Amino acid sequence: MPLGTLDRTPPPFFRQGTSALTKLVFFAALAFFLMVADARLHIAGPVREAIAFVLLPVQRALAVPVELVFGGADYLRGLEAARAAEREALQQLAGNADKLARAGALAAENNQLRALLELKPALSVRSQAAEVLYEAADPYSRKVVIDRGQAQGVAAGSPVVNQDGVLGQVTRVFALTSEVTLLVDKDAAIPVLNVRTQQRGAAFGVSGGMELRFTSANDDVRVGDELQTSGVDGVYPGGLPVAKVMSVERRSESGFARIRLTPSARGDGVRHVLVLEPLAAQLPPRPDPAPTTPEVAPRRGSGRK
Repeated sequence: MPLGTLDRTPPPFFRQGTSALTKLVFFAALAFFLMVADARLHIAGPVREAIAFVLLPVQRALAVPVELVFGGADYLRGLEAARAAEREALQQLAGNADKLARAGALAAENNQLRALLELKPALSVRSQAAEVLYEAADPYSRKVVIDRGQAQGVAAGSPVVNQDGVLGQVTRVFALTSEVTLLVDKDAAIPVLNVRTQQRGAAFGVSGGMELRFTSANDDVRVGDELQTSGVDGVYPGGLPVAKVMSVERRSESGFARIRLTPSARGDGVRHVLVLEPLAAQLPPRPDPAPTTPEVAPRRGSGRK
């Protein structure tokens, strides 16, 4: 084969067109132009949205195996947690069934004793739910405002409770709202009963908590004693949790002990409460005191001799 007929041109892989430096400068300028145009004119936004729309099915299809793996693991963990919660709920239900049976027996016995002693039935406490709107603006008091007022039948002096115990008492009533003074307010006071000793007392609000005042230094009060409403003041129903004894300080120079209390119901972060009707609204009116007739002293010298 003659040498002149050989193709001496380089193969396509080794062909060189525009230089690499020229390509680098061109594409760098193009990238800079696109960035400036996107920042100024936002021309790349529709393009990105179109590309994302086109690639969305592919992206979702590729994410299916990953979601199956993580979803399956979450399902197994949730199934185990649900089984554990079911076992705990069954155990609690069994315990509640025992308590309910004993409570039913005690209620029947209580009704029999009341019938035997011809006592009147216990007063039923009417209540209505309310929501806390905001706290009062006064920084020196602990008061909140609820969304129930005269239009809903709220009366001044109504107790306010939540799931933990007594929160406070309605002190001011407006047309659609009411102001509630919390037990930790410096002007709040509530009669209480020591559950362990059945001793009555009065708890007062102080800064950051409560105090049990006018208690003799030699009275039987211990740390951890639970205090409930006594139910004899005509306002609070009996048996509502109020506070727990936190510390007892007996001072020799004073005849009274300083007893600090921890409220059962915290007013911070409360959203929903129950407004109870005061017991005085259901009690019969007090009889008027009988008029006293002055004794007529016999006059001296009125008799005949």
